[in-house]
Amino acid sequence: MQDTRGNDIIKWLIAITDWVLACCLLPVFCDILPQYTATGLLKEGDSATVILLMSIVLSTLLIPSVVHRRKMMISDIIRRNTFLVMLTMVIFVTICRLMTTSGNYVLFGVMFGITLWVAIMALRILERYIINYFRSTGRNTRSVVFIGSDPANLQVYNELMADPATGYRVLGYYSDAEIQDAPKTLQKLGSREDFRNLMADYDENKPHMEELYCSISHNEADELRNIMEFCDKHVVTFYYVPRIFSNIQLSLHPEKFGNTIIFTNHHKPLLLFGNRLMKRTFDIVFSFIVILLLLPLFPIIALIIKSQSKGPIFFKQMRTGLNGESFMCYKFRSMHVNVDADRVQATKDDPRKYPFGNFMRKTNLDELPQFFNVLKGDMSVVGPRPHMVFHTEKYSALIDKYMVRHFSKPGITGYAQVTGFRGETEELWQMEGRIQKDIWYLENWSLLLDIKIILKTALSIVHPDEAAY
Repeated sequence: MQDTRGNDIIKWLIAITDWVLACCLLPVFCDILPQYTATGLLKEGDSATVILLMSIVLSTLLIPSVVHRRKMMISDIIRRNTFLVMLTMVIFVTICRLMTTSGNYVLFGVMFGITLWVAIMALRILERYIINYFRSTGRNTRSVVFIGSDPANLQVYNELMADPATGYRVLGYYSDAEIQDAPKTLQKLGSREDFRNLMADYDENKPHMEELYCSISHNEADELRNIMEFCDKHVVTFYYVPRIFSNIQLSLHPEKFGNTIIFTNHHKPLLLFGNRLMKRTFDIVFSFIVILLLLPLFPIIALIIKSQSKGPIFFKQMRTGLNGESFMCYKFRSMHVNVDADRVQATKDDPRKYPFGNFMRKTNLDELPQFFNVLKGDMSVVGPRPHMVFHTEKYSALIDKYMVRHFSKPGITGYAQVTGFRGETEELWQMEGRIQKDIWYLENWSLLLDIKIILKTALSIVHPDEAAY
C-alpha cells in the first residue's frame, strides 16, 4: 500500500512536469519560429497555451507515463511518449480548428510535436535516472517473500537483485528445506508451517510482504489456493514461479486460446499478425531500396567474378528456411566451382576462394542477391542465417532446440552474426552459441532490434569481422 502511494505520487509528479514543460515550451517555440505561429489562435499566446494545457492533460489521463514502473524497457517509454505527443497534437489542432478557420495548425502541430517529443524524451531520461537513484538508496522499495526451496526461486531472486534501481527488498523465504547455493543475503525465515501460522495471525499494522513468489508442487492445490486467497485479502501481489525439474526449467509463456489461458515454451512475437505484417512490410521496402541503389554494382561485380574465376556469376544452394522447409538461396559466387560446396564450410585460408571472392565474403557483398530472396518471401532482412541442408541434418541430431530457429524466416544477417558467432563453426560449442543467439532473437524480436542489427552489419563493411571468411 505504501509502495502504491509512492508510485502514485511519482506518476502525478511526472504528469505535472509534462504539463509545465509543454506550456513553457510553447512561447519559446513561437519566438524562435514565428513563421509557424503567426496566424489564428497561435498569435494569442494565452489562448493557445490554455488549449495546449487542456490537450496534454487529457492525453496524459488516457496515456499515463510508465517511466516509474520497476521493470520497464526503453522501447515501451518511447512508444508511450510517441502516442502521448501525437494525441496531444491531434486534440490541440482539432480544438483550434473548431474555434477558428484561420491558421495553419497542421504544420504547427507537426513541427511543435517533434519539438515536444524530443523535450519529453530528454525529460524521461532524467526522470528515470532520478527514480533509479532514489530507489537504489532504499526509498520507494517493494518487499518480497519467497515460498518453496525450488531453484527457480533462486533465479527470480537473482533477477530482482541484479539491478538495485528496481527497488526490490527481499525479506527471505519460507520452506521446509534449504535453497541450494542460496547466497547469505537470501535468508530462510522459517518453515512452511511457520508461514501458515503467519497467514492465520497476520498483523496489518506491521510491515510485511508486498509481493510473494511461490514455487511449490501443483499437487499442493489446497495450499496454493490458501496462499492466493491470503494474498488477495491482504493486497499482496501473487506470482507462481514454474518449478525446475531435473535441471530443466519450465519456461512457459501465457497465451489466450479463446477464453482459456494456455502456456507455450517459447515466446514468439512474430506469431502475432501485426508483427509479421510490420516485419514483412519493412523487408519489402528496405530490400527494394537496397536493390535500386546497388543495382549498378551488379554488372561490375559480375565482370570481376568472371575475370578471376570460371563458372556462373551466381551461386545457388538449397538452404533450410521457415518451418524447416528448403528453398533455393542466391549469392554472388565467392569460390571456385567445387564438389564440396554443399557440405564443407569456408575456412580462413580456404584454397577454394579467389581474391575478389574473399573480399566479398569479408564485406558481405556476396549476400546482395539474397535481397531477391527477401522480395520473393523465402527470407527476411534479419533473422537466423539459413544453413546448408547438410548442416541442418547434422546439427539437429547433436544440438537440443536446434530446429527452434526455423520458427522464423532466415535472414541475410542475424543477431548471432553481429554478436560474435559468425563464420566457421569448428567446434560444437560454437554452433550451440549461435543457436542460443538465434532463439534469443526469436523470443525478443522488435523492429527496433532489426534496425540495430542492420546498422551493426553495415559497420562490418567498413570494419570487416575477423571471423568473416
